[in-house]
Amino acid sequence: MKIGVPEETANGERRVALVPDVVKSLKKNEHVEVLVESGSGEAAGHTDAAYTDAGAEIVAADAAWGADVVLRVAVPSTADIGRLKSSQLLISHLAPWTSAETNQALAAAGVTSFAMEAIPRTTRAQAMDALSSQAAAAGYAAMLMAARESGRFFGMMTTAAGTVPPAKVLVLGAGVAGLQAVATGKRLGAIVTGFDIRRAAWEQIASLGGRPLELDFIPDAEGEGGYARPLTDEENAQVRDALAANAAKQDIVVTTAAIPGRPAPLLITADAVRGMAPGSVIVDLAAETGGNCELTKAGETVVENGVKVLGPRNLASEMPVPASQLYSKNLENLLKLLITEEGEVKVDFEDDILAAACITEGGQIKNERAAGRKSA
Repeated sequence: MKIGVPEETANGERRVALVPDVVKSLKKNEHVEVLVESGSGEAAGHTDAAYTDAGAEIVAADAAWGADVVLRVAVPSTADIGRLKSSQLLISHLAPWTSAETNQALAAAGVTSFAMEAIPRTTRAQAMDALSSQAAAAGYAAMLMAARESGRFFGMMTTAAGTVPPAKVLVLGAGVAGLQAVATGKRLGAIVTGFDIRRAAWEQIASLGGRPLELDFIPDAEGEGGYARPLTDEENAQVRDALAANAAKQDIVVTTAAIPGRPAPLLITADAVRGMAPGSVIVDLAAETGGNCELTKAGETVVENGVKVLGPRNLASEMPVPASQLYSKNLENLLKLLITEEGEVKVDFEDDILAAACITEGGQIKNERAAGRKSA
């Protein structure tokens, strides 16, 4: 059985689906071959020689795309999907809730596909949860980006010329990315405040050294799967007013509030940005789903009244070495459910993880939540 790792083709994507250490682990099964397209791991710090030493075969693109199981990081283009055959299995990020075009192309190709975004949030599936592993990398990178763009000392510094106070940072959203941003800001020495409408998150923020911004007038808003439920219009207005008042006291705001398959909630209005001090910075991790800030433009930096609003795309790719390491391990754990000791692919749809993550199979879009759900 052959596992293929083609080079990523998405603009700016620096991660790789398998790192050499995981190749070595997969090769413990003598019936498994790993085919890595030449140059695939270079941006993540892994040479072709490192893959060869781990037991992989370095191949051209066609061979990697022709493997029994193809592993990817970024959502494949329709041209990429056109290289696949009905006998193959694809595991990748697929944007299944929003990209009807991708879902329909996969169904038309007859490919059995699994989306890493669709891994269920259960205890058993934690080791395969790529959304969480990549969000951790993004949260870390967001705080480093904020520190660089602000030009401030994060920690207090006392010198003969005077004392510079620590930076004041507000993190909105206390999921994996937000909590990693809180922890990173605290390690850098900033005064960090964290906010989430789920009350269970307040204790998590405090455990990392942050100060929870507790808006007691909003009832607990934890919804399905541990994500926040949508707020009413009245609740949204109250939250935005409170956040505007708090943002005006901050040097940096990092926003991370997002729910897969839904537009990002608006938390920071344009007026709130104008109320911040010139030189302040907002890093909006929800830029690709509409942004938590009203002024955010995905992939751009907007300057309003001296305040920088950054809308980075694919921020996990800014940390390609650890992000690839974590994602690769997620894939390895998922592959254990799919590959037998004899090196055969066996898809058991009675398994709750495989059933939830499968998007297409046998020419059909199988997942009930998937966009554009219909027969190919």
